[in-house]
Amino acid sequence: MKKIEYAEILINDKIADDIYSMTLFSPFIAKEAKAGQFVEVYTGLGEHILPRPISISEIDSQNGKITLVYQIVGKGTEYFSKCPIGDLIKIMGPCGNGFEIKKNAKKHILVGGGIGIPPLVQLCRDIKGKAVVFLGAKSNPVLTDKFRKLGAEVYIASDDGSIGFKGNVVELMKEIKPEGDMVYSCGPKIMLKFLAQWAKENNIPVQVSMEERMACGIGACVGCAVKIRKKGESDWQNLKVCKDGPVFMGDEVMWDE
Repeated sequence: MKKIEYAEILINDKIADDIYSMTLFSPFIAKEAKAGQFVEVYTGLGEHILPRPISISEIDSQNGKITLVYQIVGKGTEYFSKCPIGDLIKIMGPCGNGFEIKKNAKKHILVGGGIGIPPLVQLCRDIKGKAVVFLGAKSNPVLTDKFRKLGAEVYIASDDGSIGFKGNVVELMKEIKPEGDMVYSCGPKIMLKFLAQWAKENNIPVQVSMEERMACGIGACVGCAVKIRKKGESDWQNLKVCKDGPVFMGDEVMWDE
């Protein structure tokens, strides 16, 4: 169940180049949300009427707070970065389907790339058992300290080699050869595609959180459709990332279609 709230901005800090962390007082969404879901955030600007989907990074249901980590990529997110503490901002959520934590799993593998890293923070907080986290970015991945404070074993890859392994996160995984009962991931589509291949080769199920562009966020416009072939079915179907996802099983996504 989703709902529109006018949430008070409690924190809106820059944490990296063009990346901000915004904490909102949003009691209903904080109570209902789970790791991997997102909210639609409205600008209130006439020329930018469509809301922006932003993943929920952290949930504090006890105190009615959620944290969003977003990157400035256009006028809408630039507007969010300038919103002062104390302002009310219109949001709708929680939207979509989040990660399904595998029960009785002893070891979980979390893989994040770029701005796909934030939604894995709450997941890392919620899972039971050992968490091994692989983070990749062009230079320095965000939120690495969050995972370490949660007791996760963290490995870092950077495209330019400025920190950790030089290369992409899937190449790093091939070197480390982690073992686990489930892989959970979020990041660029190309990363998810090669991660799904790696998971298949290593016989580990993988959940992928897709980052398709969304317009309405409620499944009405069909602008974020992806081709999915469910297990046991011979034909594929177009499913909506905003409504049916954003999380899908990696072996059900038709990556080359």
